[in-house]
Amino acid sequence: MVDLSVNLAGVRLDNPVIPASGTFGFGEEFKDLYDLDILGAISFKGTTVAPRLGNPVPRIAECSSGLINSVGLQNPGLDAVIAEQLPRMRSFFHKPIIANISGFAVEEFVTLAERLSREPQVEIIEVNVSCPNVHGGGMSFGTDPKSAAEVTRSVKQVSARPVFVKLSPNVTDIVAVAKACEEAGADGICLINTLLGMRIDIARRKPVIANKMGGFSGPAVFPVALRMVYQVSKACSIPVMGCGGVASADDVIEMMMAGATAVQVGAANLVNPYACKQIVEDLPKRMESLGIEKLSDIIGIIE
Repeated sequence: MVDLSVNLAGVRLDNPVIPASGTFGFGEEFKDLYDLDILGAISFKGTTVAPRLGNPVPRIAECSSGLINSVGLQNPGLDAVIAEQLPRMRSFFHKPIIANISGFAVEEFVTLAERLSREPQVEIIEVNVSCPNVHGGGMSFGTDPKSAAEVTRSVKQVSARPVFVKLSPNVTDIVAVAKACEEAGADGICLINTLLGMRIDIARRKPVIANKMGGFSGPAVFPVALRMVYQVSKACSIPVMGCGGVASADDVIEMMMAGATAVQVGAANLVNPYACKQIVEDLPKRMESLGIEKLSDIIGIIE
């Protein structure tokens, strides 16, 4: 019998497969398709202090090997997530929940982390530093090591749960940002968030997405994500959650060999709602065929 369990900053997961924030909602749309308790955890929809309607439509552009989205953090807001969404999730999902939080000022991250980290089923706070800093000229927190460290330090001061910082790949030196977060007290790093992309409707001579540009995800970004997971896991001593183009059990194993302790599945859920289920079911067979008894043994084995 193979062992799929992993330890993520003190949080035990039965397996490393986690639906990524923004691709699984709060699990409601998937709960009737299969038993969500087969998953390692769920990272729920990115939450802001105030409700957000999101960006104008169209928000999605298909690509040959992925998709571009510009949803704009549409969510019901912190109060509604705590009062309505989390109690509903508890009725059909009994594994660890990862609370993905997004803010436009440090104070917003602090409010979100302080309140959500005290919810019983929330085991990890995932800090999305890809949001524009409204007090910093609109530059993303995650593009500057000092800004990323400031958010990390502030959230750690109030969080009752481990803090993972989700980093943007749209930087020159991902290691510098990751190390700044580690030095500021982060318990782990999640990477990568989406790359910045664009599509043009050549018949209309206009961008496909109303916002012109959006986050590019899907199989095409996997090699970039893998490279960044490898670099950060070698440079930092805290665990990494790998994310970006993961669509199969082989991708999960590859991510873990590069240094990921757990692996998030994003765009694949939008293409195939059973993607995570199939990966969890396929993992034991692939492990046996590769002579892997414990998944945790392969974390970061690539030198």
